[in-house]
Amino acid sequence: MASAEFEQAAQTVKQLTTDPGNEAKLRLYGLYKQATEGDVSGSRPGFTNPVGRQKYDAWATFEGTSREAAQEQYVALVRDLTSS
Repeated sequence: MASAEFEQAAQTVKQLTTDPGNEAKLRLYGLYKQATEGDVSGSRPGFTNPVGRQKYDAWATFEGTSREAAQEQYVALVRDLTSS
């Protein structure tokens, strides 16, 4: 997959006019981080940081996924969000 397509999808997400919901946003976040940085690193935030925990867990869901596969899934999810 061309990373240009991934970059375009990332720009499209920033311009969404409707809120896709927390589940979709966390999935987008996890896929984006996996595609750009690889497997999750660092320790999981504590219970006093629930947003940080959710983001960490969303990223950790894709651990072991290749950058290319994460990019493909990200682009496919953005397509689904923009076609509905």
